[in-house]
Amino acid sequence: MTVYLDYSATTPVLPEVAELVCRMMMVEYGNAGSRTHVYGVNAKRVVQAARTQVANVVNADKTEVIFTSGATESNNIAILGMRAYAEQSGKKHIITSKIEHKAVLEPISYLEKIGFSVTYLDVTPNGTIDMGQLKDSLREDTVLVSIMHVNNETGTVQPLNEICQILDGHDAFFHVDAAQSFGKYSFGLENSRIDFISVSGHKIYAPMGIGALILRRRCFIRPPLEAIYFGGGQEKGLRPGTLATPLIAGLGLACDLAKENNRTWLNHVSVLKKEFIEMLSPLGAKINGVNTSPYILNFFIPGVNSEAAMVKLKESIAVSNGSACTASSYSHSHVLTAMGLEEYQISGSIRVSFSHVTERIPYHDIFEKLKSLI
Repeated sequence: MTVYLDYSATTPVLPEVAELVCRMMMVEYGNAGSRTHVYGVNAKRVVQAARTQVANVVNADKTEVIFTSGATESNNIAILGMRAYAEQSGKKHIITSKIEHKAVLEPISYLEKIGFSVTYLDVTPNGTIDMGQLKDSLREDTVLVSIMHVNNETGTVQPLNEICQILDGHDAFFHVDAAQSFGKYSFGLENSRIDFISVSGHKIYAPMGIGALILRRRCFIRPPLEAIYFGGGQEKGLRPGTLATPLIAGLGLACDLAKENNRTWLNHVSVLKKEFIEMLSPLGAKINGVNTSPYILNFFIPGVNSEAAMVKLKESIAVSNGSACTASSYSHSHVLTAMGLEEYQISGSIRVSFSHVTERIPYHDIFEKLKSLI
């Protein structure tokens, strides 16, 4: 049986989460917007409880949580929702990095096309952003800084607290795409200088199709976001549409479980990653990125093409050679390119991502199959 090691693409729904979602779909199926009967009242109660569960992961307030379909939508709301404020205030400069997920780069690119100025920060060969460049790039008209927490390809962790220190005293809003870290490696996300946090449910064992955007207040004032689409007053007027109560309930429970078991999960995946690296070492493998999340490992073996390796390994382990969101039209990783890797290194790179639900990895089988390609 093939062992799944692509948890950065998606995670399985935990049994207790699936059970709750099914119950909310089949038994407690009220609409949270219906206030005239017990079904609607109960649904609203479940939604409010889930806001608290999401907020607790990063020490936010439940009133600062809005539910979305996932991190991509959250990113779009946080970025495109700033447009009106930026234009009204005359602050139309955005700072981001060259290694962001396409869900950040593409909405920022759209704003750039309509007149915004964008600074794309370089990254070091280690995969971290250039802090000096960030400091030098801040301008009076900088309205937004958008930097991901944990990179989805390499697992490199950006130093959020250091970024917050650089931004201290500046009015720019700070957005963090936390799809790969929220609930699993949340260190730094509790920093109150972070204004927006994007959350993805299916990265933390909740169903696909649910996520959240956390909007921290400044001096009790909500960030000046405006809706980017319309059709109802749900979610503080920022995200219209009937709330997906079953999925929201599942996300809330998944957040509770992640918060409760965080240390145990981290210890488990740290061992798996250490063992995997030890297995790769005799093959001359090189690790991409420094200061990486225990959940993600990105490597290449000189002389081995990633496509050939994945074909060879497909009956042993399920892995990837890039972001799942761009896999249908494969091109060289913009993340590894920004890190300065050579073409042969990029074309040979493989991402392995771990989970606490992984019980065993067929190390000997993997080693022999990779060795046969050298």
